[in-house]
Amino acid sequence: MDDLIVIAVLAVIIGAAVTYVVKAKKSGKKCIGCPYSENCGKGGDCSCSDNSTL
Repeated sequence: MDDLIVIAVLAVIIGAAVTYVVKAKKSGKKCIGCPYSENCGKGGDCSCSDNSTL
């Protein structure tokens, strides 16, 4: 019984993550999780991993 609860909780968490990614991609975000994701990709590449601008 405990295993079923753990599996159900994991399924909900994974389902929520997948839903978030799908909705973000449909809205046009290039770098999901980047605070500047609306601007990323417009110039050709994403500089979200560049820490020098922070």
